[in-house]
Amino acid sequence: MSTRVILVRHGQSTYNIEGRIQGRLDASVLTELGINTARQVGETLKSLNFDAIYTSPLKRAKQTAEIIHSYLDHPPPLQPQENLREIDLPLWAGMLRQEVKDKFLEDYRLWKQRPHEFYMDVSTSEGQIKHFPVLSLFNQAHQFWPEILTHNIHKTVLVVAHNGINRCLIATALGISPSCYQSIQQSNCGITILNFTPPYPSFSGEYEPGGSVQLESMNLTTHIGQKFPKPRDGHQGPRLLLVRHGETDWNRDGKFQGQIDVPLNDHGRGQAGKAAEFLKDIHLDFAITSSMLRPKETAEIILQHHQNVTLQLDDGLWEISHGLWEGKFESEIEADFPGLLKQWKEFPETVQMPEGENLEQVWQRAMTAWQNIIHSVSGTGIVVAHDAINKAILCHLFGLEPQHFWNFKQGNGAVSVIDYPQGPDGLPVLEVMNITSHLSGGILDKTAAGAL
Repeated sequence: MSTRVILVRHGQSTYNIEGRIQGRLDASVLTELGINTARQVGETLKSLNFDAIYTSPLKRAKQTAEIIHSYLDHPPPLQPQENLREIDLPLWAGMLRQEVKDKFLEDYRLWKQRPHEFYMDVSTSEGQIKHFPVLSLFNQAHQFWPEILTHNIHKTVLVVAHNGINRCLIATALGISPSCYQSIQQSNCGITILNFTPPYPSFSGEYEPGGSVQLESMNLTTHIGQKFPKPRDGHQGPRLLLVRHGETDWNRDGKFQGQIDVPLNDHGRGQAGKAAEFLKDIHLDFAITSSMLRPKETAEIILQHHQNVTLQLDDGLWEISHGLWEGKFESEIEADFPGLLKQWKEFPETVQMPEGENLEQVWQRAMTAWQNIIHSVSGTGIVVAHDAINKAILCHLFGLEPQHFWNFKQGNGAVSVIDYPQGPDGLPVLEVMNITSHLSGGILDKTAAGAL
C-alpha cells in the first residue's frame, strides 16, 4: 500500500485577477470564480475518504480548503501548517506583475530563467541579508514532507496551498532541482496526485534509492472545465501533447511487450477514441508517432478529427527493447532471471535487459528524437509514444537521470502537455501530466498497470 497525497492550489484570488504578486501577503480572498471552482474541486473529491487535510493558513488557501471540506463525508479537521505558506517575496509582494517587470527587469529575468540564483537584499534586525526565495521555499518543502508522511502511512491526505509551495512539494518529492522551479505549472484549483510507498525518501535534497515516489498526475483542471492551461503570454515555442498509446492485450495481461509489435485491443481503440474526442477541438499543426503499431494506430484514431495533419513516423520513439523478457509474464522472468525483475523495479538504471537495452540507451535515443522534434516543429501537435519513452522525456525536462524512471506514471491513452515558451532552446514547462479523466471520468488513473 502507498500513501496518496492530493495537492490542490487555491482558487482564483483578487490579487490573481488584478495581476498582483501575492507571496506571503494575506490581503487577497477568493473571487466568485475562485469560490465556484473550489466547489467543483469539492464535488470532484467527495468520493474519496481523506484521513488528514492540511492547509496553508493564508486566507485564499484556507478558504479553498474550507469549501472543499464542506463537500466531504465525515472529513477530518483542517490542520493549518506554517510550512505550507506561499513563497516569500518581500520586495515585490502587492505590486502589479508589470510594475515589477518595469522596475526590476534584470531581477525579474533572473527569477524566470535561473530561479535558484535569484535573491533579494532584505533588511533584518541583524542587518542586510541576501534572501533566496526559491531555495528557502525548497527548504520549507523538505521540512513538510517527513512529518506528514510519517504520521499518515498508507493513508490518503489532502493538501491545499499555493502555486510556489506546491511546485516545491512536487519537486522535492521527485528529486527535481530548484533550477526547474519555473518548469512546473500549478493552475488555480489544479489537482496533483502523488503516491509514496515506504520506505520514504529522506528529503535530504539528494537522491535516495530506497524511496518510492510516483507522480500519478499533475495539474489536472478538467474538473473545472479546462482541458489544460492556455499558453502563457508571449509564448514563442511549440506546444507538445505527449500521448501514450492505448491498451494492448499484453498491457492488460501484464506481459512484457517491448519492441514486439503488439496491436491495440478493442479497449485500447476505445481509449484512443476517447483521447481523440478529448483533443478534437484542439488545433493541431503536426503529429508524430513511434512507428510501432500500438502508438501509430492511437495517433491515426486521434487524427480522424484532424484530416489536414500528416502523421510522421519516428523510429527513435520505439519502446525499450526488453530482449529476452519480451513475451513473458513476471513469473516467467523471475524463473529465468532470478532477482533481475526486483532490481528493475528498485534500481532500473542498473539493469541491462538480456539481449536488449538498458535505460541509458533508451535515454540517448529518446532525447535525440525529442530534440529533433522540438527543433523541427511549430505550433501545437501530438507526439504519441510508449511508457518508457514518455517517462524518459518527462525525466529529461527536469534533468533527471534514469534512476528516476519510475517517478512518472503514464496511463494508456493519457495526455500530457509540454510547452517551450521561449522556444526550443529555452526552459520547458510541464503544464499538465497524465490526464486520464477522458477515459474514466474521474481524476484517478484507472488504466491497466500492465508491463512496458
